[in-house]
Amino acid sequence: MNRNSVFIEADELLARLGDANIRIYDATILFFRSEADPATAYNKYLAGHIPGAAFFDHADFSDPSSEYEYMVASEAELVEQIGRVGISQDAEVIFYASGVLPAATRAWWILRYAGHDNVRVLNGGLAAWVMAGGKLEQEPCHYAGAQFDGHFRPAMFASKEEVLLAIDDSKVCTEYTLPVEMYGGVYIPGSSFVSAMDLMQGMDTFAPDDEFVSRMQAESQHERIITYCGGGIAATVNAIAHLIAGNENVAVYDGSLIEWMGEGMPISESRES
Repeated sequence: MNRNSVFIEADELLARLGDANIRIYDATILFFRSEADPATAYNKYLAGHIPGAAFFDHADFSDPSSEYEYMVASEAELVEQIGRVGISQDAEVIFYASGVLPAATRAWWILRYAGHDNVRVLNGGLAAWVMAGGKLEQEPCHYAGAQFDGHFRPAMFASKEEVLLAIDDSKVCTEYTLPVEMYGGVYIPGSSFVSAMDLMQGMDTFAPDDEFVSRMQAESQHERIITYCGGGIAATVNAIAHLIAGNENVAVYDGSLIEWMGEGMPISESRES
């Protein structure tokens, strides 16, 4: 998989805005809200978004019965919801986020998992769009519902049971994608460490290939790579980097550390924590 099949640059999107087959979605997630600033991602979308873009609410694509946030919904629920927001199998889908690229890569990962191949992420997000001369609008937008036929790729997500087995399996690389000091320095035993922050410029832009490809190719001796973070969001940045580097058998551990610790699974701790 090459970079152009994952990312679209702002100038290309600007030139193609209005294409009848394109569906654009703001997939922003706000991770650090407070009572002093209670605005939601949807509020941010309403404050200014790419013309014609609809809002991609991650909660609608997550399992409502799970006690862990953002766990991917069932296949049947995903097929229904993807069609409900206006995505057909033939549509060209563009995801972007404002200030947090991993939110858009998570949306990309979900759609690819469901079998949609024509989906990309706006590199640089909303800031890149504005810098390229793109205008913003405030009125909410919605696409008419569509028929979506899912063709799932179950290997794109890993369960805690698979991760547990991977601890003692030298053929599998389990990669932690957050700074080690987060979550109190706790990580899954046997993990390798590549921070998603090292794969981005700021929080909006994916790093140039020459800054990460060789590093990711170093893991190619493993038959399978499983990336994880706190809740399955940042891990998608690393997973995409592996795909671009040519490592094809890549999964995201959906529950990541929140589920892993919540279920009392074995942990290791950094000596620096």
